[in-house]
Amino acid sequence: MPVINSIAALSDEMTEWRRDFHAHPEIAFQEVRTSQKVAERLADWGIEVHRGLGRTGVVGVLRGRGDSGRSIGLRADMDALPMTEENEVPWKSTKPGVFHGCGHDGHTTMLLGAAKYLSETRNFDGTVHFIFQPAEEGAGGGREMVKDGLFERFDCNEVYALHNWPMLPAGKVGVKPGPMMAATDTFDIKIKATGGHAAMPHNCVDPAVIAAQIVLALQSLVSRNTDPLDNAVVSVTQVHVGSAYNVIAEEAFLCGTVRTFNPAVSTMIEQGMARIVENTARAFGAEGTVSYLNGYPATVNHERQTEIAAAAAADVVGDDGIVRDIAPVMGGEDFSYMLLERPGAYVWVGQGGGPSACNVHNPRYDFNDQILPIGASFLARLVERQLAR
Repeated sequence: MPVINSIAALSDEMTEWRRDFHAHPEIAFQEVRTSQKVAERLADWGIEVHRGLGRTGVVGVLRGRGDSGRSIGLRADMDALPMTEENEVPWKSTKPGVFHGCGHDGHTTMLLGAAKYLSETRNFDGTVHFIFQPAEEGAGGGREMVKDGLFERFDCNEVYALHNWPMLPAGKVGVKPGPMMAATDTFDIKIKATGGHAAMPHNCVDPAVIAAQIVLALQSLVSRNTDPLDNAVVSVTQVHVGSAYNVIAEEAFLCGTVRTFNPAVSTMIEQGMARIVENTARAFGAEGTVSYLNGYPATVNHERQTEIAAAAAADVVGDDGIVRDIAPVMGGEDFSYMLLERPGAYVWVGQGGGPSACNVHNPRYDFNDQILPIGASFLARLVERQLAR
């Protein structure tokens, strides 16, 4: 079965919705206009609307032609990024420094398209929860919705989400069991040394030299402490030290990110980082401290729900359109919080060959509107399969 005909007929309308969202982007927990537009459309289609979860989140509830007691959750993220768009298109962002550079405008639109179709057909037995989530881009909107009682108020037997993927051709869907995206931890390192005149370093303890040693030593946590069969990334992304050519500073500050799939590896790196920083600084006669913050957990697909998602996607793009050997990536995703609460799967929908060949988070990225009916049909088929009458 290809794209659902009535959803294909919605293609122009969905494109208008998507481009409107794109032109009016909103960052984490500020999705006031976006959530209002979502709520209005859901209400117009006779879908029960609930607002305020995770501050600006929206949940639509739709019951089918029967009361089986079964339920399914479909999630889309709504927020944009704090970055400037460089595209010159009629739907370019109207807000300087705010831009839908990751395609969440498309995700929101695809879930709306599925909601409209399902509200008209109701060819399922049970309840669908349409979850429109704020603040995916680093602020943990998924976590906040869960904390606000998402699954206590709207019980879901399973939950699914999708993300556009420029590295896959349009018409392909990537899904696999196990990790799809990594845990995203961050760290801050402070080195307290002894400043002085740069021409007399023997009277100082130079934090720049210590920082350089620490940057190199931290890489051994991956190359020499992590099992080669596991995956990990340790990236020092900022080093701040000094303010003049002829002054050795008192302090240095470093920060960065750690990406892992295995919680035990994350713990090992956290402990090893503290050991390296404290002892390296001490060896030079300085003091080093680490503040380590656990961020999003890894996004890990459940095996049975992965097969369910693959089957629903195959209904739309065919068996040849399913990419099962796709590699996980070290980016993070806060749908992970929902997958910790309910079984489910996270799917990549190819959009390569669209108006921009750029990857997400690039100032020239744009969502490929041609795949809107594919994503909407996939979400609708998930419901019709799992809640079959």
